[in-house]
Amino acid sequence: MAKSALEAINGLNLFGNSGAHWSVVYIDIDAHYRNRTTFDSLLPRESASKNTDASLIPTILWPAFAIHEEQLVNRTIEKVLRRLKGSHGLKRFLRDGHGTVLEDKSRKYYRPSEIKTFDGIECEWPLFYIYLIIDSVYKSDSEKVAHYQKLLQPLLLTSEDGPLVPRYYYVPKDCLEQEKNAPGTQIRLPSNEGKIKVNNESRDNIFLWGQSVYIISQLLADGLLNITELDPIRRFLPAAERPRPNSRYSSFQRGSAEQSSPNDLVIQVVLIAESVRLQQLLATYGIQTQTPHQIEPIQIWPPIELAKAYEQLGVNNKLGLSGRPPRPFGGLGTAKIYRACGYTFICYPLLFEVSDFYLSQDMEFVIDDVKSDLQFLGKCWKLAGRPTFCMILREDNLRGLGARHIFDLLAAFKRGDCDGIKVRIGRLQEFISSACIEHLDFLDMDADVENIFRPFLEKDKGKQFRSFTDIPKITKIDLTEAWVHNLELHQKTPWELTQSFNQTDNIYFQAQILQELLNREGLYFRVDGDTVEEKLVKLNHLAGTRQNWSVVRFCSSLLHKLVDSLAPSITAILVRGKQLTISVWGREEEVIDKPVSPNDIKSILYTKCFPYDVIQAVLQQELIINIGTFITTNPELFNGILKIRIGWIVQAMKLELKYYDDKDFSINSLSPSMIKKLLYNVIKRKSDEGQYYSPERSMLWNRQLDGALNRVPPDFYERIWRILERTPSGIKVAGYHLPQQPTLSDMTQYELNFSLLVEQMLSKIIDPAYRQIIVELFVIVEAILSRNPELSFNKAVDLDKLVHEAFELFLKDRGEKQKHDDMTAFYNTLPNVRHGTTIYMVRAIMNHLLDGDLRGIKDFQCIVS
Repeated sequence: MAKSALEAINGLNLFGNSGAHWSVVYIDIDAHYRNRTTFDSLLPRESASKNTDASLIPTILWPAFAIHEEQLVNRTIEKVLRRLKGSHGLKRFLRDGHGTVLEDKSRKYYRPSEIKTFDGIECEWPLFYIYLIIDSVYKSDSEKVAHYQKLLQPLLLTSEDGPLVPRYYYVPKDCLEQEKNAPGTQIRLPSNEGKIKVNNESRDNIFLWGQSVYIISQLLADGLLNITELDPIRRFLPAAERPRPNSRYSSFQRGSAEQSSPNDLVIQVVLIAESVRLQQLLATYGIQTQTPHQIEPIQIWPPIELAKAYEQLGVNNKLGLSGRPPRPFGGLGTAKIYRACGYTFICYPLLFEVSDFYLSQDMEFVIDDVKSDLQFLGKCWKLAGRPTFCMILREDNLRGLGARHIFDLLAAFKRGDCDGIKVRIGRLQEFISSACIEHLDFLDMDADVENIFRPFLEKDKGKQFRSFTDIPKITKIDLTEAWVHNLELHQKTPWELTQSFNQTDNIYFQAQILQELLNREGLYFRVDGDTVEEKLVKLNHLAGTRQNWSVVRFCSSLLHKLVDSLAPSITAILVRGKQLTISVWGREEEVIDKPVSPNDIKSILYTKCFPYDVIQAVLQQELIINIGTFITTNPELFNGILKIRIGWIVQAMKLELKYYDDKDFSINSLSPSMIKKLLYNVIKRKSDEGQYYSPERSMLWNRQLDGALNRVPPDFYERIWRILERTPSGIKVAGYHLPQQPTLSDMTQYELNFSLLVEQMLSKIIDPAYRQIIVELFVIVEAILSRNPELSFNKAVDLDKLVHEAFELFLKDRGEKQKHDDMTAFYNTLPNVRHGTTIYMVRAIMNHLLDGDLRGIKDFQCIVS
């Protein structure tokens, strides 16, 4: 509802022609995208605690029309009807106690486990049939209009003034048990709301909500009201088909969902060279650019300046409102051209901001981010006008091996196609008429803009380069690491450490010396006139120049660096319905399930990672940035992964590197672009559709990767629920006990909270391959129980015990008489073959059956007459 309201009200002046700049409603397009992504990712689910809810009907249909992706709308409505439809209307949601005779109306909240008592006797609301009638009219589906009219008519109450809509129908007290045992067989009575007379007394007791919607539905069905009269702003149409408002502010004009963005969208690309010298050099290669001076009077603003401008949005001293927080803008916000206080300016994306974090030193990584940003714009741009992408080119970008990646990208721009996205490069002045223009009228007209905001300025680089070869190149050295044993350093005095620092050219050794001095003396201890901090900064720069990424990461972590775009990346992960954990593998994890501030993220990284592995404090930042990019552009990569555990993903990447690469390289020595490729290879499933494992990897490798990624098969959590229903004493895994009660009473089978509870149980396992074996065992146990409904477990299901017994059977068949704990051979065995792991786990379960750990239900026992 809020998403639809924001789209409808964007750019509206609340006082119309009599309003001023302070009465205009502005929508943060990047924040709105996150809202849209959250909603799209949630559907057809209603929330973390409800698998579905009848309130989704007025949300995605009339009056909100919050989404226009037909397939998702149909899936959501079909799920609502399948789970909530009854004989007298729709339940609001499962285990809804409102209006039932068992509800204690004197209390505001239910007691723990109380909601289970409402299971099967929820009230049914005719109101939602009326919404479906209105939707059928909007879709010109006369058959469905007649169908829902037929369902609604018997539910209406008669009165002298015409039909009345009851609020709901409830199960009377003397029919509760019969209704629970045989749903839909008992009578239901209408609520008092909706009746003119209650106990023969006349009352003004009309259910106004239902009655008003009913009147609207009948006016529409009889042709007395037109759908455009009911929806004058045409919310029922996809955004691209709505009339374009005559407004000076940006408006939503394109498809509702990512998938519905038009194929004809062209992204306008403006190439800005930081100096005339660079511009002339690029021109010799046929690349036309502009300098900041040449686009005047238009200015180029860094993203931090745009965020500073938006801090004035919504400021109201009387109400105590401080305005928009100074968080960075995403790719959608920086794709507009802005006008404010007589100035016109464009903002370049955050990835072109000069940062002291090392990612910008790897040009292949930066270029890959540029392509990802263009893909994102191509899929998610919804505003009227074309997006404008401002690319800043610096001389430092052309040093080293990264230069060829830039030229390849610029060549793709000239062709007009970048990985399937249509682009057009040209002069900024030519793009003004077709761009998306935003007027920032909330900025103070009397403000000294020139002194408050600092635009990107042209740089004077001196003499010209005659050719590309004149630019100083970066020398790339061997990636082999040369760390020394820390024990040598612990025994030296600070003076001896300083002497060792000056006498060695090994930058690995120098970094370790600085770490030792930092731990003993602090950042401000002086080494030959420079503080330890200054030495670390210089060494960090030198290592970056030489592409010694291991030293770069080591120094950056010692300096407690934090990448600027980390918070938006975490938000991108969370809005997709995932949780994030940060820690070194095998250590206590910090769960992130809501957006956090940069300071909080920094605190988590340098308390959970830094004490155990210095480099992982920054390496995990890289992974979060990359995962945020992948989940935005290719969300299907994370199917089956509910909780993204960064420490475990690092472990998975180490395994991939170990199996694929024979060279003795550490993951820490890889460049950021290589880290990104390695991460993609780990996450991407290369198996054929329907095949459980990837044939190019061993079974051990597959299990280690899936276990480290926390990937589970479809319907896995529902399977755990069905096991729990047949296990009164609960489930045990790795010392964690998941009880049957109050779990089944407090939750429902399909809700997200139950899935998270299962993940919490599985998180106690520390071996990735063993975790995957446990997942497979759960699937096998559920299959046995589902095919044998007469069986249930008498004791708690101890999964560790079952795996151990399956392993013993495995050793016995292999002829190994001496028992041992090395399960590598078991992990490396295919599941569904003659002597596969599935066979041994089934045998272990059957042994428990024969030992009496399972029991038959009396109704299913065989009786000999």
